[in-house]
Amino acid sequence: MAGGRIASMTGDDLERLQRWEDNGAHWEVVGRRRESVTIALLRCDAGEEVDRFVSTDPRVLELCRRRDDR
Repeated sequence: MAGGRIASMTGDDLERLQRWEDNGAHWEVVGRRRESVTIALLRCDAGEEVDRFVSTDPRVLELCRRRDDR
């Protein structure tokens, strides 16, 4: 994880996740609260965590719910 910190996102979290996936990398939910999720961004080769952020974006929350239902 980058510097051991958790960033709180203020931009377009959904777009950030899409760019991450478009580049062949992975992400996973590592924490969940009623109105937020903590997401780990993982490298595409070994799955090493390179960053982590908290999102309150309703679209990201819905995306995470849909992924859980798969």
